[in-house]
Amino acid sequence: MTPETSAPSSPPTPGEVDCLVVGAGPVGLYQVFQLGLQELSCAVVDALPFLGGQCAELYPDKPIHDLPGLLACSGAELVGRLVRQLEPFKPRCVLGQEIVALAAEPDGRWRLGDAAGRVWLARSVVLAAGVGAFAPRRLKLAGIEALEGRQVWHREPRAGDSIGAVPWVHGGDDRALDAVTALVDLGAPVVHLLYRREVYPASAARVARLEGLIAEGRVVRHVGQPESLLLDDAGRLVGIAWMAADGSAPAAPASSLHVSLGLNPRLGPLADWDLGLARKQVPVDPATFETRLPGIHAVGDVCSYPGKLKLIVSGFHEATLAAHAIAHRLRPDAPRILEYTTSSARLQRILGVDATHAARDTP
Repeated sequence: MTPETSAPSSPPTPGEVDCLVVGAGPVGLYQVFQLGLQELSCAVVDALPFLGGQCAELYPDKPIHDLPGLLACSGAELVGRLVRQLEPFKPRCVLGQEIVALAAEPDGRWRLGDAAGRVWLARSVVLAAGVGAFAPRRLKLAGIEALEGRQVWHREPRAGDSIGAVPWVHGGDDRALDAVTALVDLGAPVVHLLYRREVYPASAARVARLEGLIAEGRVVRHVGQPESLLLDDAGRLVGIAWMAADGSAPAAPASSLHVSLGLNPRLGPLADWDLGLARKQVPVDPATFETRLPGIHAVGDVCSYPGKLKLIVSGFHEATLAAHAIAHRLRPDAPRILEYTTSSARLQRILGVDATHAARDTP
């Protein structure tokens, strides 16, 4: 699966799919898999710039112990397994974009648009948005808004950013340390890292890599909290002042700043879609996981129904029932037959499984 992360260069032709999945966390990825087994065309969109949702963002290295048949599986490993499972279906995947518009079409389809201008026409929609789209926590300093996208970014560094000769990173999590490495890789002679403590809430591998760059003189470490941005007469960023742990207030030149202070979940435009939200969750029919809007379903942490448990395994169950309900709704005249991957020649063909080998290995 090759994700799209850039905006279309011209007004796009609407992408027509049987189902658009909003959210590429574990439940959203498994939803795509279940829709694939129903031979429905599918695309997935996520506001994060990578696959995996909360699982990849909040606990990629932590072991998960309640997945069937796996004694322990990290968040990153789970995401990798789910992505590999999707390979037979080759779904279209758009990352780093939030769905901002939803409207009903006269023919019963749904028209959705993302912030980059892409338009989708979907016969059905599944909201697998977890606790909402993740948005970066903003650094609140006077004058920072005017610099956003020019010398200040609340995202990962990219080729083309005007980083200048003295780039800074503020933060201490995995994303912040990745930003430091990215700036080094982009050719910055020295990167300055500012964080409130000397201990970083990041993976051991990333911290070790950072310490190596500091030892090589490629990174300078500062401990403290940013106090102000220093601007020249033209309003350009030229320096950063911070409050150090000893109470002093040093300042140093700066040509750019990448901020990584974690992410905040928010429902965003989804809250305005007449879904009858209750406590920031979408009520659904637990037999089909359809919302009050025909053809729009919700699975995972974003949905609610009597007895709901916010567990990954619950989300996998919800995605399976939603896929079968969507297939029946889109093909009402087709017979409703429950098939098993262990014995169904159709499912094995879809998955690219050698039927002879599968039969031989079935207990």
